[in-house]
Amino acid sequence: MEPVVVITLLAGLIIIFLLVGTPLKPFRWIGQGIVKLLIGALLLFFLNILGNQFGVHIPINLATSAVSGFLGIPGLCALVAIDTWIL
Repeated sequence: MEPVVVITLLAGLIIIFLLVGTPLKPFRWIGQGIVKLLIGALLLFFLNILGNQFGVHIPINLATSAVSGFLGIPGLCALVAIDTWIL
């Protein structure tokens, strides 16, 4: 699938979930997890843009998005530390 189609479908699902709401608790947990993964991917994206000047590049994949999304800024700092000193 084209990226535009995937992004459009995801945006449509997000709008539907925001308007209708998720009545079942498991769907709410899944939705919150997906939102945290997306936030983690955005944090990594902005880190890669700003960190490009300093030679910092963290690949955006499911594992790194999960770490930065669920742990937030400390997780992002941990990924940078791992990239800098271990890798």
